[in-house]
Amino acid sequence: MFVVATAGHVDHGKSTVVRALTGMEPDRWAEERRRGMTIDLGFAWTTLPSGGTVAFVDVPGHERFVPNMLAGVGPVPAALIVVAADEGWMPQSAEHLAALDALGVAYGLLAVTRADLADPGPATAHARAEIAATSLGAVEAVAVSGLTGAGLPELRTALERLAARLPPPMVDDPVRLWVDRSFTVRGSGTVVTGTLGAGRLRVGDELELAGIDEPVRVRGLHALGEARSEAAAVARVAVNLRGTPRDRLGRGDALLTPGRFHRSDLVDVRLTGDPAADLPATLTLHVGSAAVPVRVRPLGPDTVRLRLARPLPLLVGDRALLRDPGRHHVSGGVRVLDVAPPPLARRGAAAARAQVLAELDGQPDLAGELRRRRLVRASALIRMGVPAHAAPVAGDWLADPAHWRRLGDQLTEEVARYAREHPLEPGMPADALRQRLALPDRVLVEALVRPPLRIHAGRVGAAGADALPEPVARAVQRVRAEYGDRPFRAPEADHLVDLGLGPREIGAAVRAGALLRLADNVVLLPDALDGAVRVLAGLPQPFTLSAARQALDTTRRVAVPLLELLDRRGVTRRLPDDARIVVT
Repeated sequence: MFVVATAGHVDHGKSTVVRALTGMEPDRWAEERRRGMTIDLGFAWTTLPSGGTVAFVDVPGHERFVPNMLAGVGPVPAALIVVAADEGWMPQSAEHLAALDALGVAYGLLAVTRADLADPGPATAHARAEIAATSLGAVEAVAVSGLTGAGLPELRTALERLAARLPPPMVDDPVRLWVDRSFTVRGSGTVVTGTLGAGRLRVGDELELAGIDEPVRVRGLHALGEARSEAAAVARVAVNLRGTPRDRLGRGDALLTPGRFHRSDLVDVRLTGDPAADLPATLTLHVGSAAVPVRVRPLGPDTVRLRLARPLPLLVGDRALLRDPGRHHVSGGVRVLDVAPPPLARRGAAAARAQVLAELDGQPDLAGELRRRRLVRASALIRMGVPAHAAPVAGDWLADPAHWRRLGDQLTEEVARYAREHPLEPGMPADALRQRLALPDRVLVEALVRPPLRIHAGRVGAAGADALPEPVARAVQRVRAEYGDRPFRAPEADHLVDLGLGPREIGAAVRAGALLRLADNVVLLPDALDGAVRVLAGLPQPFTLSAARQALDTTRRVAVPLLELLDRRGVTRRLPDDARIVVT
C-alpha cells in the first residue's frame, strides 16, 4: 500500500477524482454531501493495475478548513495536486502547495481536472511551473475528466509510477501514529485512525499515548476495511484500543512505541520561508496531525526557539510548518534541530545559541550531540531520534571523548588539591568530587578513577592512601613502644596529646587501622581485640566485669567499652545478671 493526500483549491474536483478512481465516497458527513464541499478528511482506496493498493487522504480545499487539510497531509509521503482546467491556479492551490513545500513533501503528481470543459494546456503549464519551484520539483501531469472518465486510466498508471519512486518504508523504525480521527464502535470501544508512516503495529502491542503516562494496548487492527493481525508502514490503519475512553484522545494525539520519543514543549528549529525577524510572536505549529499554538523567539536569521502550548513527541529532523491563522498565511516550514535545547538565561546566550544552530542541518549526528551535550544518557538520545551507537563510559552514559579526557585530568587535580588541604584524610569523598566536577551521577566519578588513584569506602585517593602521614605514623609507633607489653591499657587524653595524637590524628589512625577506638579518647592498638578474646576465653564462664578487668590488667574506663564492643560483634554475650560468656 502507498498513501497519497489530495491538495488543491476548493471545488476543483479533488473528491470527484478520488470517487472516480476508487468507486468510494470520500465525503463522510451528510453536510459535505449536501453542500458538495469537503469539510473534513475523507478516506478511500483502490487497487492499481499492477495489483498494488493506493489509499487516498482526501482533504478540504476551502481556506476555512486548512487546519483539517494540514492534519491529513502532515504524515503522508506523497501528494496528488488537483487543478481545474477551466479555472487554473487559484489562491488555495498556492496555499496548499506552500504547505506541501514547508513540510518537505518531495513526491507528487498533478491532475488537471475538467479537461472536458477547457483546454488543460494553460492550467497544466502554470501549475507545473509553480510546483517546480518547491520541494516537489518537476512532476508528471495527467489531464482527466471526472464526468466522462477520460484520462483516468492514465492517472492510474501515473500513480503506479509515483509509487515506484517512493523510498522503501522504514518498517523497523519506532511507531509514531498521528491520530486524525477517533470514534467509538459499539461493542469494540475506542478506535483511532491515522497514516502509519514508519514501523509496524500488531494486535496485542503496548503503546504510549502522547500526553499521558498510561500505556494503551492494541485490541484490533483494520487496514483497507479488513481486520489484520499486523500492519506495516506505509499504510492507512484503524486501531482499536483496549480500555481507553474516547475522551482521552483525539486528532493531534499520537500513539508511540514506548520509550522511543521525547515529548518536548521547547524546540529549536530552522526556518524556510519568512525570515525569523518578520515572524509574529505567536503562530500555530502544524506537525503530523497536530496543530499547537507556539510562542516564537528569534535566535538567528533563520533559526527560532518555539515554546509549545503542549508537549509533542518530536524528533531531530522532523519537518513541520508554521502558520498564522489570523492572516491565513503559511509562514514557512521548520526543520527540528534540537528537541531538548539548553536554557537561555545569560546575556548573550541567544546569540551564542544561534551560532551553534547555524552549524546544524537537522540530521541526527551522534558525535555532534556528544560534543554539544558532553554527557548524556543513551536512552535520552534515542528518544531525541539520535542513534546512540557508541560504547557507554558508565551505565548508559555516553560522553564526548575530549570532554571525558578533560574530566579525568580535572579529577586527578581535585584529588591532589584535596590531599594537600586534608592531609589526614584517606582521599576525597566521591560525592564531593561529583559536585566539584558537576557530574550528574556518582557512577561517572567511579568510571573516571584510574591508577594510581583508587576508590575505597566512598573516597577517591592514591593507591596506598590509607598509609599514615609521617607525623601520625611516628605517634602511633610511640604508642606501640610504650603500651606494647600492656595491650589493654589506654593512654589518657592529655598523654595522647603529648604523643602527638589529637582528634584529627586519631581519626586518621583509626581509618587506617593503626589504632582501635573504643570510645572518645579511649584507643588501643588494633591487635588488642583478638588478645582480649583469648584472655577472656580462659576465664571460668560466665565471668563478671570485675573478673575481666583484672584478667586484662586494665581499668574500668577501658574494660566497659571493650566488652560492649565484643558484645556488638557477637564474640561475647551479656547475661541477665550482667555476667558474660565467650561465644564459641
